[in-house]
Amino acid sequence: MFHKNEYIERRKQLAGEFNNGILLFLGNEESPMNFFDNTYHFRQDSTFLYYFGIQEPGLNAIIDIDEDKVILFGDEMSMDAIVWMGRQKTLRAKADDAGIAIVSPSSALESYLAKNKRKVHFLPPYRAEAKIKLADLLDLKQSELSEAVSVPFIKAVVAQRSIKSAVELVELDKASDISADMHLMAMQIARPGMSENEIAAAVHQVALKSGGQLSYPIILTVKGQILHNHHHGNILKEGDMVLNDSGAETPMGYAGDLTRTYPAGKKFLSAQKEAYNIVLNAYQEGVKALKPGVRYLDIHNRSCLSLAEGLKSLGLMKGNLEDAVAQGAHTLFFQCGTGHMMGLDVHDMENLGEQYVGYTDELKKNTTQFGLKSLRLGKALEAGYVLTVEPGLYFIPELIDQWKESNHLSEYINYDKVEAYRNFGGIRVEDDYVITNEGSRKLGKDLAISVEDVEAIRSNAY
Repeated sequence: MFHKNEYIERRKQLAGEFNNGILLFLGNEESPMNFFDNTYHFRQDSTFLYYFGIQEPGLNAIIDIDEDKVILFGDEMSMDAIVWMGRQKTLRAKADDAGIAIVSPSSALESYLAKNKRKVHFLPPYRAEAKIKLADLLDLKQSELSEAVSVPFIKAVVAQRSIKSAVELVELDKASDISADMHLMAMQIARPGMSENEIAAAVHQVALKSGGQLSYPIILTVKGQILHNHHHGNILKEGDMVLNDSGAETPMGYAGDLTRTYPAGKKFLSAQKEAYNIVLNAYQEGVKALKPGVRYLDIHNRSCLSLAEGLKSLGLMKGNLEDAVAQGAHTLFFQCGTGHMMGLDVHDMENLGEQYVGYTDELKKNTTQFGLKSLRLGKALEAGYVLTVEPGLYFIPELIDQWKESNHLSEYINYDKVEAYRNFGGIRVEDDYVITNEGSRKLGKDLAISVEDVEAIRSNAY
């Protein structure tokens, strides 16, 4: 945990945005895998963690605006729990660590919320058990919860959590450092004949040795065109490329998120090197544009235009490239967004809604255009934002066939030449950045990204 004053100040700032009512925070429960006592690794709700810092299941809390109170609701360990889990800090001691004066039993929460029929502000639930609990606590049907969610509460939390404090940036640098170590390990051990599983296991080990966890399931694959490929059953072959998208979560819950693509052998093939440098140029174009006041939507479009220019140099695209990008022709090769917010969640606060986190009342997310509908961040950047920059090229045979069959946007795409790349795979590079008053700073230690530096590591791998 941070010092208790950090949590006290966070709650004070949040409470200052409301004139009355109760702010309700549901902590997460244990989540069984296949029977009650066999649970997944516990992960606290990130907003609960942000304001209260306690990484224990079975807790809830409120900030009572009218009565100027903060109350932690939970129960002390039973003797059975002590027998199985060992004695731990008392709930009172945990509350003291978070600067909370009042502790009440879990059973008291429902009656507290019901008294005086005051407005109860709550955030969108994303777990089934949380939906059931909320409906019971507030005497609502589960189908009514989405309409009853507090938009002012969402906006206040997003505004606060978006600006990372100095102590948060220390954690985020740490997460990026560990993530870089994970990637360096993968680059150093991969070789033809090795299974993806072996490399993924080594990557996971680095995260666990740091005392933390993975910030999301590892994507490590020779089939990089599959954007979220969690299958690790392939065997590396000479001529393959390995795409590794993985990140560490620190013991405090902060995420790292890096991607590197490298040859399974010692060197990129000529066509791979050309495509890799196109992606790297798009990454560098995006990074150069990072500064306060610039819309991330414009940074995304700038990176997409850079990709299109590179694809045109390969003969895969043609025509007016600004028009091509505006109409989405580049999304045959780059189907997603260039980046997203990051913090206590790898896609920070995504459970609160992408429109609230990545956009504004004036800038609505494009939810229909292929490519743009997957851009999680579009709004103007502010100092303190932490985000990723992650362009890529993905040659998806099924998508190529669909577009070619309908001659989709053929004024911008040379389908005959695209055929030579149908089994090419995918390339992505990704780093994490904090927006500063002057521009931006890359989080964490340096990790090889140029063709020359990547090949230098690979040349000593085996």
